[in-house]
Amino acid sequence: MQFEKLKTVDAETLLSTPLKKTMFIVDGLIPQGVSILCGSSKIGKSWLMLWLGLQVAQGLSVWDIPAEKGDVLYLCLEDTLTRIQSRLYHLTEIAPSNLRFAVMSSQIGCGLETEIKNYLAEFPQTKLIIIDTLQKVRNGKSGTGKNGMYGDDYDDISALKRIADEYNIAVLLVHHLRKLKDSEDPFNQISGSTGITGAVDTAFLLKRDTATSDTATLIAKGRDIEMQQLKLRFVDRVWELIERKDQEELQKEEIPDFLFRLVEFTKIKSEWCGSATELIEEMQEAEITPASVTRLISHFYYEILEPNEIEYRTKRTSSKRIIKLKHRDNYDGCDKENVMSVHPSFSSSTVTEERSN
Repeated sequence: MQFEKLKTVDAETLLSTPLKKTMFIVDGLIPQGVSILCGSSKIGKSWLMLWLGLQVAQGLSVWDIPAEKGDVLYLCLEDTLTRIQSRLYHLTEIAPSNLRFAVMSSQIGCGLETEIKNYLAEFPQTKLIIIDTLQKVRNGKSGTGKNGMYGDDYDDISALKRIADEYNIAVLLVHHLRKLKDSEDPFNQISGSTGITGAVDTAFLLKRDTATSDTATLIAKGRDIEMQQLKLRFVDRVWELIERKDQEELQKEEIPDFLFRLVEFTKIKSEWCGSATELIEEMQEAEITPASVTRLISHFYYEILEPNEIEYRTKRTSSKRIIKLKHRDNYDGCDKENVMSVHPSFSSSTVTEERSN
């Protein structure tokens, strides 16, 4: 068997070669490639996709974010033309002719790829293809082949990704969530194996805040975008933007409020020394345990304490661990003997630790 030679490029050549930047359909949100929108049944995914198609076809902004104008193909495979028409009546008075619909198509590996390529040859200005839903274009044999569920899921998405990359377009898939909740990573709720999320370039998760609420949260993450979160409200069949948070803002929200109160406490005291139990008692913290104090301080030291010029040390005695906090403006260089600096990435509990004799 004869193998072809690998095509490689060295780092120096790559760094000096002009390459086209990733094209975005919606700036910073929907890039070229394959994206997937997942949400519970009847949450309003199809209303969102129709509205998105209208905005892109007309070159209108999406939640105040610039959108690239282009032709849009919407495969509404769970709907009828009558239902689509009814939805259009709700959303617009003048629908653009470069937004086109189909309610039937072939499946992946059974003619869909050819149908899409033929369509793109006829309408080369196409920028976005929406497939609603992913399950409708799958052949129903996922997990039964030699590759297993993960391999089949990955292969199906990859087939669409090859088209997206070849024609420099965005393919947006609509998919469902499983009922099982995952507090650690909500994207684990996406129906199917991790082959789906592993193959797509961008993933969106739409979750209603409560069962009866008209508000929902759209979480976005991907290879070419920063993780972000959009708070939306469903008003007259349209998902309207309430608030958009970027990755930096989301990371700050993960920081417990206790640490911000600790900073203010230390600045007022200038210097404090004692056990974790004594600290939370003096701060009158009712919702935090002594065991979590040093862990939180160490984990978020460089995000919260260090920028606020708070020195942190711990000292182990025979009976307990002592915490020492000092506002750096009042640090006079004392107590430097027997102090070992420890970066948080190498220690789960301290930034600097005093060794007792």
